[in-house]
Amino acid sequence: MEFEGSCALITGAASGMGYLFSENWVALGGNVVMCDVNEEALTEAAKNLNTLNGGKAIPMVCDVRDYEAVCAARDRAVSAFGKIDLLVNFAGGTAVRMLKVPKELEFPDIPISVYDWGIDVNLKGPFYMAHAVMAQMRKQESGLIVNIGSITGAEGSGKGMDYAASKAALMYGLTKSLAQYGSRYGVRCVCVSPGPVLTREAMGKMKTLLGRAADPQEIVDLVLFLASSKGQFINGENIMIDGGRNAMTRSK
Repeated sequence: MEFEGSCALITGAASGMGYLFSENWVALGGNVVMCDVNEEALTEAAKNLNTLNGGKAIPMVCDVRDYEAVCAARDRAVSAFGKIDLLVNFAGGTAVRMLKVPKELEFPDIPISVYDWGIDVNLKGPFYMAHAVMAQMRKQESGLIVNIGSITGAEGSGKGMDYAASKAALMYGLTKSLAQYGSRYGVRCVCVSPGPVLTREAMGKMKTLLGRAADPQEIVDLVLFLASSKGQFINGENIMIDGGRNAMTRSK
């Protein structure tokens, strides 16, 4: 787990697992370009990481729904560090929760603009990032793209259709397709799909075979393993890290 001189481009990096991963990466000697839409939180996050004895953190305000902003983030990483070794698409969230849709509204009653937002952030965002970054990784003939899926992509959601559909697309269609193309140029793509993670209190109430939700560090550790010298033979796969939730029997 040594990443000295390596460059990671991380979305959703101002908070949550995106920030935690960036913190780990810098502490292990890696450099990181931190992408987020929240400029104030992002600036503070990068400032905190630059106090560590490790790599360097650069904040880059980036809305993953904006392809020009995505390309600007890629170019910033290359200009600062000469390459991009790792892209992790942490940015995302269920639109009905993020946009505070009233709980009493059902699927047909929720404005389509809500679902547009969810699909743009959760699917088009990672697609945009992968498209932009693959051009650089192809040139350097190396790199790893990590998509972040979700147990919801396997289970579905009767209300958060945007999230379930987007995550399922990441977990299977996009990840496999990127692996197929990228393998010609030494570029891998893997999807990491968490079950409940203790980033929100409600997650602790979701059932798993192990009887608990994941600590965010457990998810970060898996992504670090994939990027390390020990994870180089994993490609084109969706890895569930869900405490056995996907293996549970479903109630009728």
